[in-house]
Amino acid sequence: MPTIKARWTGGVRFVHTSETGHALVTDAPEPHGSNTAPSPMELVLHAFAGCAGVDLAMMLEKMRQPVRDLEITVSGERRDEHPRIYTKISFHVTVRGDVSERRLERAVNLSLDEYCGVAGILQETAEISRSWEIVAEESTP
Repeated sequence: MPTIKARWTGGVRFVHTSETGHALVTDAPEPHGSNTAPSPMELVLHAFAGCAGVDLAMMLEKMRQPVRDLEITVSGERRDEHPRIYTKISFHVTVRGDVSERRLERAVNLSLDEYCGVAGILQETAEISRSWEIVAEESTP
């Protein structure tokens, strides 16, 4: 079972270390924190983008799609009452390259509906909208 440790460093800042040796810092925005690092709830969106990004990169490579760049934008709305969970999340993928829209759509749907564990967790409480766009490579004369 994966394990992390979070060590308090003052205020509401923590340094988190995984058993694989990776570390990151969390903080909270003012007035509670000093806004020196992402908040834990921002990291949830980071985790979603990262999880789906791994899936998309692997699937598009397997589908032999010539991806030149891949960017994922995730934004979320939280409810006002505690716990302030995400209730709406927007997931948008921009791909550069001569990529098939049908294959990109399939990869996004497979990731969000079947493979990405973070998406699976978030879909329990949030409505997740998805969109994508392909920016074709310009040919040079």
